[in-house]
Amino acid sequence: MNIEIKISKKPVDYRKAVIFMEKRLDKIREGKARELIWILEHNDIYTAGSRSKKSEILDKKIKVIKTNRGGKITWHGKGQLICYFVINLNKRNKDIRKFITNLEKSIINTLKEFKIKSFSDRQDIGIWIKIEGNIKKIAAIGIRVKKWIAYHGFSININNDLKKYNKIIPCGIKNKAVTNLESIKKNKYANLKKVLLNNLIKNL
Repeated sequence: MNIEIKISKKPVDYRKAVIFMEKRLDKIREGKARELIWILEHNDIYTAGSRSKKSEILDKKIKVIKTNRGGKITWHGKGQLICYFVINLNKRNKDIRKFITNLEKSIINTLKEFKIKSFSDRQDIGIWIKIEGNIKKIAAIGIRVKKWIAYHGFSININNDLKKYNKIIPCGIKNKAVTNLESIKKNKYANLKKVLLNNLIKNL
């Protein structure tokens, strides 16, 4: 599959990342560029998707950037792996639900290789784990589809500061907490990017 893989070593500005994806989307639509999978990290930022509400901001002092992705409010920052993409669904039967399912499967299979059991939820989109009877979110998904080209992506919490989520209602879900991989199992996740990319390419 002819997909460009882009991995940024330094944190990327959120607005610049969105502009980059939108420009790539236009080029793909015109047949002038390849599809894209982009692994990166952002500096500390709160973003609000198209379904967000002001009541989900608990700390009114924080700055929240409105974005055109789906979903609600979330946080991005150091210790969190971001996977963006620009994928042409015109080549994939124009099935958004199947595309999201394939993203979920890629994340679940990746965590499985690190002996972490996770699952998806149709009502609360994202990837979840169960710890001592409590269900917690480990990965968030938020995409947008324009002219049947999907972009934005998902995030996986590795060793980020979980206190950042106390200032918002993450993804609009009040009764479930957020966690990260380091809290579940101390491990070396250096090759997680490689495992994730392999699963994405396999499933897309």
